[in-house]
Amino acid sequence: MSLVVSAMGAADAPPGRDLRECEGCGRLVRLGPLERREEARCPRCQTVLRRHAPASLDAPLALGLAGLVLYAVTMTMPFLGLQLLGQVRSSHVETGAFSFLQDGFGVLSILVILTLVAVPLARLLLLVGVLLGLRLEAPPRRLYLAFRWHERLGPWAMLEVFLFGVLVSYTRLADLAQVEIGPAAYGLAALALAQVALNAQLDPDRVWEALEARGATAVPAEAPLPAAPLIGCGCCRLVAPAEPGSSCRRCEAVLHPRKPNSVARSWALILAAVVLYIPANAFPVMDIVTFGHGGPHTILGGAWEFVESGFWPLALVVFLASVAVPLLKLAGLATMLIGIHRRSTSQLITRTRLYRIVEAIGRWSMIDIFVVSVLIALVRFGNIASISAGLGAACFAAVVVLTIFAAEAFDPRLMWDAAEEREAVAERKAMAERKA
Repeated sequence: MSLVVSAMGAADAPPGRDLRECEGCGRLVRLGPLERREEARCPRCQTVLRRHAPASLDAPLALGLAGLVLYAVTMTMPFLGLQLLGQVRSSHVETGAFSFLQDGFGVLSILVILTLVAVPLARLLLLVGVLLGLRLEAPPRRLYLAFRWHERLGPWAMLEVFLFGVLVSYTRLADLAQVEIGPAAYGLAALALAQVALNAQLDPDRVWEALEARGATAVPAEAPLPAAPLIGCGCCRLVAPAEPGSSCRRCEAVLHPRKPNSVARSWALILAAVVLYIPANAFPVMDIVTFGHGGPHTILGGAWEFVESGFWPLALVVFLASVAVPLLKLAGLATMLIGIHRRSTSQLITRTRLYRIVEAIGRWSMIDIFVVSVLIALVRFGNIASISAGLGAACFAAVVVLTIFAAEAFDPRLMWDAAEEREAVAERKAMAERKA
């Protein structure tokens, strides 16, 4: 993929629809036109600002409608079945959530329902509603609110993560009994592929520009601009004059030059996650009993079982998602926060890239929770074989959620602000010494 760097940014740059504030370092840059397979990157921190995407919104609409059909198949048809000594048990995608509730973990039940059922459906409905609304002669006035919620809910739709959890669960179930794959499992795979294609075809900036062109934004595009400093919107990425604390003229999100109380909120969430990470690994995530034998299983114990069974790739997936990734997120965020306190000027680009990695991989730690949800939904055969959720699963889910919130609360631009402040202080000190 070729690289386009069309940066002409400055703090006093005149506003315009091609002006963008880099989410990595806060620099204002101007984006030039992008050709096929081209992307625009920030010239200072190399953060991707925009990728070329088709101008038409027909493909995202078609994929969104296909996604709704596949969602209906996935959520209404049988998902997996298990035959053990003449007994048969089947499950649906949401069955694991009800099993969590039976085991006394209501919060886990709500989390599974939200990430697998409610949020994916809401995002598809919101997107299809927005794209269909743009086809009307007079789009609804507040159509921008629907797309704003579509964007904000993105990190919490985890069907593709659940799909990997199903693959891990299938390996465990196959050693126990005969597994039957239902139509919903194929629907889930197709839905995940459709979602990947949708994300590749959908350019949120195109949608915001279309909403603005059709007058479906908070303030009409032709409305006069206030006399105020430029602020970039964290939701729709519009850069326009506005006072801190006011609403974005395009999506009505609250505007701030930097995320409010970013450092304090990030530290609080990280420390809470560290406290819960210990019981998450010490307590069992599930209790497995087969023919009267068995006992509690921890996260590391589950990964070791795959090693003993010869399933090294799955053992590596479980270890990375459940052990390495949470530690990377906690250590990475802590390192970046310490860099802000120290006003470090070293490795700024590397730390900015590290933040993007931490932000992207956070949700994949949910694999272990989804593995537990699949297993407890199917293995309920009384004294013959049964699997129930353990306290470690609840603690681990809390760690995942807290680290996702911590990554959202952290503002990488503060690292660059702190470095610039240190350089400015050093420059003033040097000037004072020269005058003396």
